[in-house]
Amino acid sequence: MAALESRIAYQEHWLDTLDQAVAAQEARLTQLERINVLMQRKIREKQQALQEGDAAAPSAEDELPPHY
Repeated sequence: MAALESRIAYQEHWLDTLDQAVAAQEARLTQLERINVLMQRKIREKQQALQEGDAAAPSAEDELPPHY
C-alpha cells in the first residue's frame, strides 16, 4: 500500500511539473506571437515608406543630362 501511495505522489509531482512547463510554454508562445505581429507591422511600414520614397524620388529618365 505504501508503494502505491508513493507512486501516486510521484506521478502527481510529475503532472504538476508538466503542467507548469506547459503553462510557461503557452505564456512564451503568446509573447512570441505578439512580437511577431509587431515585427510584421514594422516591416509593412518600412516597405510602404520605401515604396513611397521610390515614388517620390525622381527616376533616371526624369533627370536632365548634366550638360543642360
